[in-house]
Amino acid sequence: MTLDRSGSRIDHLNLAVPDLGVAVAFYEPVLASIGIVKMLEIPPNATPNQPTAMTGFGLAGVKPYFWLIDGGTVGTNMHLAFTVDTRDEVETFYRAALEAGAGSLIEPGVHPEYHDDYYGGFVTDPHGINLEAVCHRA
Repeated sequence: MTLDRSGSRIDHLNLAVPDLGVAVAFYEPVLASIGIVKMLEIPPNATPNQPTAMTGFGLAGVKPYFWLIDGGTVGTNMHLAFTVDTRDEVETFYRAALEAGAGSLIEPGVHPEYHDDYYGGFVTDPHGINLEAVCHRA
């Protein structure tokens, strides 16, 4: 049975980080390597329910769906995977992350424990978050 791995029901994700400036400086070039761009910056206290600064990333012309929130605490075993269309994009993401200061967790490769065509590369961001780019195609 072949599963459709193309969709997600997650509309957006907020990721609290201790230092927004450090996080944005890292994520901006890394996410740009796979077509995700900085779209919106919201200053602190922009609304009564939003006391901290936020930066949103997404696909150009669509909407921000990945948000970095300033002044937070990173959770235990935090992992975030970005789906890409090709294995070359996994390699590009991995290299861009290392160039931006990420630590290497697992070099890009096939992970048959997930499924036969699972190809992912894993790094840690400046705040210790486990990031991955994954392609679900051969």
